[in-house]
Amino acid sequence: MISKPLALKLAPKSLKDVYGQKHLIGKGKILSNLVNNKKIFSMILYGKPGIGKTSIATALINDLGYKYRYLNATINNKKDLETVIEEAKMYDGIILVMDEIHRMNKDKQDLLLPQLESGMITLIGMTTANPYHSINPAIRSRCQLFELNPLDEKDIIKALKKALKHPDLDGIKINNKTIEMIAKLAGSDLRYAYNLLEIAYYSTDDKTITETTIKTINNKPVFFSDKNGDGHYDVLSGLQKSIRGSDVNAALHYLARLVIEGDLDSIYRRLSVIAYEDIGLANPSIGPRLDAAINAAERIGLPEARIPLGTIVTEMALSPKSNTAHIAFDNALSDVENGNVGILPKHLRTDSTDYKYPHDYKGAYVVQQYLPDKLIDKKYYIPKDIGYEKYIKEIYEKIEQLNKNN
Repeated sequence: MISKPLALKLAPKSLKDVYGQKHLIGKGKILSNLVNNKKIFSMILYGKPGIGKTSIATALINDLGYKYRYLNATINNKKDLETVIEEAKMYDGIILVMDEIHRMNKDKQDLLLPQLESGMITLIGMTTANPYHSINPAIRSRCQLFELNPLDEKDIIKALKKALKHPDLDGIKINNKTIEMIAKLAGSDLRYAYNLLEIAYYSTDDKTITETTIKTINNKPVFFSDKNGDGHYDVLSGLQKSIRGSDVNAALHYLARLVIEGDLDSIYRRLSVIAYEDIGLANPSIGPRLDAAINAAERIGLPEARIPLGTIVTEMALSPKSNTAHIAFDNALSDVENGNVGILPKHLRTDSTDYKYPHDYKGAYVVQQYLPDKLIDKKYYIPKDIGYEKYIKEIYEKIEQLNKNN
């Protein structure tokens, strides 16, 4: 009989046993408080593989002691969901743990929604995808979204050292340097670290695991993003700052480190931020071009994904740069957040009969007040004379002059 993998046997039984996620678990943190208050709400846990989504869902259920059922949106069908709904009615409520929730089809969504609204089913959804892009808004709006952070190396090492005491690893011999090597190779994936440790243990004849043992098993390049003291997020920061500073060679270097690490999702997210934060209106076509490169990288996967990614990062590094649009909007947000808003001019309100429709005028422009009286002279946007923004600046200055003349 084949025994369960070590990773399953080490799965936490309580939130207290979960590694990492200190923003959600611990004294005064939201998930721990839910357990202390014996209350649960529908939620979606999202993040990278192996960082604890299933573990947290299971630990929550164990701590609360509620009845639950587990389904996977890719495997279980509509009939399975109907069975859960009948059980929920029988027990006057049930928790549904739904893995791969972003793959739930419309039929199952339509079936689930009324149950969420009535409170008959409390959903704990899990996904590696971004729920803001991949999950139906109707489902999403009925759930609290909790992003799980990648586990850091210290969390992985701590978990591995505790795993050494498990009966399945009786007599194991391994030093700290080898444990650190496993943690680094695992990145933020604790399940991968457990699996690598277990395979290494059973691949030896004397239960002694060395760095050489790990190298013979692991086919990933022995490259660590922090081998010079640089953490994963520091390398992402280095990529952004190099592109922002137009240093194409440095940008490609940091991209290479991230590609070898294999974390394409982090690359996609950070490049998307850079396209709009640092390049912006100086080259607005970079956003769609980046999307095309990401789509190509997704379709072909590694190792060929490096080709479109290297191409777009080279273009981004050498592109003209402007941060004016996002700075302008941040200033507008600051005004709103601090109550500096004012009352809309009457002609902009929905019941107005005095609004001048710009398309009815020459050049599709007519002078009229848009900002509230309190902010009438406010200037959020300060254009730069660079790239495509030169053209926008000319239009902006013409409009400003027309307003001044009137």
